[in-house]
Amino acid sequence: MTGGAGRTIGLDLGAVRCGVAVDDELGELAFPRSALPAADRPALVRALVELARELGAARFLLGLPLELSGREGRAAEKSRVFARALGAASGLEVVLWDERLSTIAASRALREAGHDARRAKTRVDSAAAAMRLQSWIDARSAERGVP
Repeated sequence: MTGGAGRTIGLDLGAVRCGVAVDDELGELAFPRSALPAADRPALVRALVELARELGAARFLLGLPLELSGREGRAAEKSRVFARALGAASGLEVVLWDERLSTIAASRALREAGHDARRAKTRVDSAAAAMRLQSWIDARSAERGVP
């Protein structure tokens, strides 16, 4: 099951922080939110389950860190393990979405907007989550023939 009613929470999972983004009520635009601490995975899962409950979310969209060749490595396996844990704890669908280059694109966009890269580290994770979520929204719209 992919898509359908309900909001989507986009995630950019890192070792230290988890970037978070949420789509609007119409499911058309993605907006970054504050990143969450990610070192304690069980605490992160609890925080995300609570956020999903507060928003009435239907699913999570988690970045799948593929290698540039498109193959899955250790990082992708870690994302899959986290996706299984999050899905089991929340009872919600967890969609894995290719995240290649999204963090680089988010860093570039923040720099171009005048943000200092060193100070913007916490923003980069959520900006990457929002960019990835928006690409998923756009891909779903294209599949349905919506401009």
